[in-house]
Amino acid sequence: MGTLSSKRFIKNNAGTLTEEAALTTSAGAGDADKLPALNANGVLDATIVNSKTSSAGAGDGGKVVALGADGRIDSTMMPVGIGADTASITTSEALSAGDLINIHNSTGAKVRKADATTAGKEAHGFVLAAFGSGVAATVYFEGTNTAVSGLTPGPQFLATTAGLSAGAAPSAAGNVVQRVGVATSATTLNFEGGPPIVLA
Repeated sequence: MGTLSSKRFIKNNAGTLTEEAALTTSAGAGDADKLPALNANGVLDATIVNSKTSSAGAGDGGKVVALGADGRIDSTMMPVGIGADTASITTSEALSAGDLINIHNSTGAKVRKADATTAGKEAHGFVLAAFGSGVAATVYFEGTNTAVSGLTPGPQFLATTAGLSAGAAPSAAGNVVQRVGVATSATTLNFEGGPPIVLA
């Protein structure tokens, strides 16, 4: 049974007047025919209006779309081809939120931190959440990386510190110079990976 409200009403139970509490949340089919009540926020709970902030697929068909904690519709609610350009790729090392990433082949596609010190580790995208090693990570190929900090607005280049960007291009022999987008504030990087150039 869902959460009971302190508000009660009288119902006719086969000729006997009986007090019953309204529900502020629903536990599902077992709460059929119960009277709902507004919750502590003065609104109907998501379990009562049957809303979701993200979709797990066809099983969520018919549910009401609700905005997430960021005040936006989750990308899982969008039709194929609409929304962020992402892929789920297994990590070959732990990643931090905001890391620029490189996709490489290691018995299939894997993702690791991009690194300007090594040719072949150019940036292909970024992650917005932290992921351990050997797990599926959501990789973004374009858009705004909002999980960064300490950036100086203006052009950004792949840094010699793995996973990060910098306002100046690296200059040592063997380093990879790759423009990775534009910082629009200290905490936002509009990612757009350019072609990498390996310095002689």
